[in-house]
Amino acid sequence: MINILEFNLNELKQHFIKRGVKPFRAEQIFDWIFKKHVFDFSKMLNLPKDFRDVLKMEYVIGFPELSNKQISSVDGTHKYLWNLDDGEKIESVLLIHKDRNTACISTQVGCSLKCGFCATGKSGFSRNLKVSEIVGQVLAMTVEYGERIGNIVYMGMGEPFLNYDNLKKSIQILHSKEAFDISKRRISVSTAGIIPGILKMAEDFPEVVLSISLHAPNNRIRERLMPISQTYPFQQLIHTVRQYNEITGKRVTIEYLLIKEVNDSLEQAVLLAKTLKELKVNLNLIPVNPVNPDFERPSFKQISAFKQIMEKSGIDTVIRQEKGTDIAGACGQLKTQSIKGEVF
Repeated sequence: MINILEFNLNELKQHFIKRGVKPFRAEQIFDWIFKKHVFDFSKMLNLPKDFRDVLKMEYVIGFPELSNKQISSVDGTHKYLWNLDDGEKIESVLLIHKDRNTACISTQVGCSLKCGFCATGKSGFSRNLKVSEIVGQVLAMTVEYGERIGNIVYMGMGEPFLNYDNLKKSIQILHSKEAFDISKRRISVSTAGIIPGILKMAEDFPEVVLSISLHAPNNRIRERLMPISQTYPFQQLIHTVRQYNEITGKRVTIEYLLIKEVNDSLEQAVLLAKTLKELKVNLNLIPVNPVNPDFERPSFKQISAFKQIMEKSGIDTVIRQEKGTDIAGACGQLKTQSIKGEVF
């Protein structure tokens, strides 16, 4: 069976043309799926009956199946556990704000990077997600929650740039006005520092927001936290940020996880500020979440002092608003095992 959700709109048109089907049928099907949320071909009544019969026999609209859901009693964040066709499981998160809904989605089953602060890496790596499994998370959350999702962050399980082709196609579908119609400026992709992916992104999607998980002021500390720094060293990554600034003219969001007595000293803040002040960046400070028992959060006083040093150096800095921590749905907490909560 051919999964319709593996195609972007142009690909589906070309696929139908090769089969002798008029290309506007692809637009009609996209409208039924993404606008009307109808997933039964027999109910797509503006399609000829013989074409609907072919669709039912040869095609499927397949996306992840909801297994469990948890809702934060603190901030209303939804965390979902999805079943995939081969028995694998992934998690994704819906962040509820007063003026918008943001889907935090996964691109891999597990992760191979083994960052010391992240639960996903502890579960190991199984495989890349298919396009249908990436966009399917957004489609399934939209249907389940019943409201439009207007913001996307690729900050769930896995490293997006290690699944670049499927990431690229999923962004095309999310942005397409015939599908989700989400502005590229409201899509953010987070990377642990895969340099080839950063440079591809600069060329393919300069409007999309790029976030880089830096989490250290130098290579020595970064290697301890993120083994990927052995492949793409700190200074090379900083040079790539400068290249990205020059190619796109856009700022990069730098994510910096604050860990007590590891990377939170004021001396380290000064070093980080010296590194970043010549770049076009915004800085998000994120107090570490409870994943690794060896890593503790700094005090609020220490976090504030760190932030002050960055701001005095002219770097736009915010402390990330915490959401979903009580249901293990915050930064670094997603994993593949089952979650407790409401069962559907």
